[in-house]
Order: sequence, then structure tokens, then C-alpha cells
Amino acid sequence: MSESYLLVLNVGSSTLKYALYAADTLACIERATLEGATGFSEIAAKCAGNNIIAVGHRLVHGGEAYTTATVINERAFTHLKGLIPLAPLHLPAEIKGIEQSQQLFPDAVQVAAFDTAFHANQPSLATQFALPEAITAQGVRRYGFHGLSYASIARQLSKQGQGGKVIVAHLGSGASVCALQDGVSIATSMGFSALEGLMMGTRCGRLDAGVLLYLLSQGYTEAQLTDLLYKQSGLLGVSGISADMRVLENSLEPKAQQAVELFCYRAASEIGALIPLLGGLDALVFTAGIGEHSKRVREKITAYFGWLPTLKTLVLQTDEEAEIAVQVKNLAISGVIY
Repeated sequence: MSESYLLVLNVGSSTLKYALYAADTLACIERATLEGATGFSEIAAKCAGNNIIAVGHRLVHGGEAYTTATVINERAFTHLKGLIPLAPLHLPAEIKGIEQSQQLFPDAVQVAAFDTAFHANQPSLATQFALPEAITAQGVRRYGFHGLSYASIARQLSKQGQGGKVIVAHLGSGASVCALQDGVSIATSMGFSALEGLMMGTRCGRLDAGVLLYLLSQGYTEAQLTDLLYKQSGLLGVSGISADMRVLENSLEPKAQQAVELFCYRAASEIGALIPLLGGLDALVFTAGIGEHSKRVREKITAYFGWLPTLKTLVLQTDEEAEIAVQVKNLAISGVIY
């Protein structure tokens, strides 16, 4: 009998990450980041002849219904399309990726793994906005994101025997922080959308809602606000140069340095807000592109916590694709699939 494989797909707005794993051991056979336009045809060619028994998909949003990875049957697929208003910039491309995968691998079980699921069991106080019940009942609440990354880090911390009160800083083009109590999410900086919290590559992070009311009064349209908040703000907006932290760190332009300083200030502010919710801090973990590779950013952020008697810091490489593979494998072990 030929060896079986799990394929993991992580669909972005312009790129497609994929990873191929041995189904029995979860050993990674191959992984790459491809251009979105041609990515699926390349994957089809690379996987030709392999026995792909399941395909795991990263979905940014699972709403209130999906708190664990789930098999994508017809009913679930219809439901997932109904969640598009909750993440209109992410879910359409991810759902299209599921459709393409179904065509390429018709015999494989399709599985969705959700970024929001890791935060699904947070205390109610951590998820609620101070809004009227009629609006809350529409699903307007804090969901949290980057959950697959946090699950990957929590799994690594568990293997290292690091429990207790931990804050993880996922710092990349998208950025957030999460408070973990013994590996369980109790609070996170992102809320209803991926805009809240830290300053990011092109996203503003936490913003006074009055700014939006002001801009609306000045004639901004919904489309213009969306473009401003998601694509023209953050490191790019402040610096006027780039959304890439590496470019800004190497620039002598004052605006570039201001953007770096503000990024670190905002990150420290959000980390600080989580410490009392944990009742202390045993370790601070940095991960994702900036968190893993920028020593300067890590040092600037940790400098804000010099008042702590001791601060254990760790740098861990997150692996969302491997986490999805584990979740697909767990469904297999539990008998949900295959």
C-alpha cells in the first residue's frame, strides 16, 4: 500500500503556502510559498501520484460556531460562506482555495482549521464589547486571531515544560499578543477584526472610534476607510517609506525610526495590559517574522518592562502549517475522518 500524505494549504491574498506531511508520522516532506495565481497548478504537479488522504485549510474566521477543526462537508461549506461578512478581506480567497482543492483532490477529506478557535473558550469578559445586547446578539464580539500560531507556540511550550503565565507576541506584518495560562488563551489583543490591538505592517491597530466618525464626516467612504485602515496605515503609514521592518531598521530617515519606536511602544502597551489579567508574568515569547528575527525590536519592547524583577524571554519559531497538520491528524485519531 502506498504511503499516505496530509496536505496543508494556507491561502493569502497574493501568496499560497503549502506543506506536505507523512500521514502516519507528520514528518514534513516538502513546503514552499508560491504565488497565488499559479500556486494551485504547481501544487497539483508536485503532488501528482501521491496519495493525498486529507487537505487541511487555514481559515481566519470560524465565527461562534467553529471552535475546533472541522470536516468541510456541503453543509459546513455553505455555513462558512455565510461568515464572509466577518472577514471580507480574508475568507473569500480562503474559500476559493477550498473549492480549488476539492477539484484537485476530490478523494481527499477537506478540513478547516480556524485562527479564531484557539480563543473560543476565553472568559466572557474578555470577549464582550460594551454595546447594546441587540448588537452583541448579531455576533459583534471579540474573537481574536493568529490562533494557529498561538496553538503552535503553546504546543512547543508544553513540550519544554513551560506552563504558567505566558504572554506570546506574534509580531509580523500582522501583529497581536496573547495571554496564556498553562497554554490556554485567556485574552488577546485582536478583537472583532484583525485591525485591533498592535500597530502592524499596514494596519493601524487600536484606534479611537471617534477618528472613524470624524473621517466619515469628512466624506470618507466605506471603501476608502477600509483601504486606509488595512493597507495604508501601520509602519507604512507612519514612515511613508515601507511596511517592512527590515527596511525601516536600516533607514536613517527620522520617519522610519519613528515608525519603529511607535511599533515597539504599542506592542509594550498591549503586553502590559495583559499582565494583570494573568496576575503576573512567567515568560514573554516572541514569534513570527519580526518577533523571531529583529533583536532590536525585542530589546526595545522588553526595555519597557525593566521594572519587573526578572523577565524570562524566549524566541520560538511558529509553524501554522504544522499545527494544522496536527489538528487534521487528531481528527483522524478520534475517528472523525477516514
